[in-house]
Amino acid sequence: MATGNAIRGTRVGSGPMGESERGESAARTVVSFWCSNGHETRPSFAMDAEIPTTWDCPRCGLPANTDEKNPPPAKRTEPYKTHLAYVKERRSDADGEALLDEALAKLRAKRGES
Repeated sequence: MATGNAIRGTRVGSGPMGESERGESAARTVVSFWCSNGHETRPSFAMDAEIPTTWDCPRCGLPANTDEKNPPPAKRTEPYKTHLAYVKERRSDADGEALLDEALAKLRAKRGES
């Protein structure tokens, strides 16, 4: 009776031993993409696959395209806005003063009643 590990003699994660077991590989083409930092990325695609117009640079994360002389510009990111910034977009300073005066009047009235 055999005892022990059923996968003895194989590496964890090892796949089939040869191409005959995996099937034939598709014909490939390598395309160069450049980002605005000058990094070149060379992913390979199947010959019959549609080549994307842009590709994210794996080194810096900027967008890249196939035109080395004219890479795409970096995406503009909006800065973080505080709650106060959003309030100031919705209300003018005069509106803020009116709300503050109203709140202070309510507090003063409450203190006068107590």
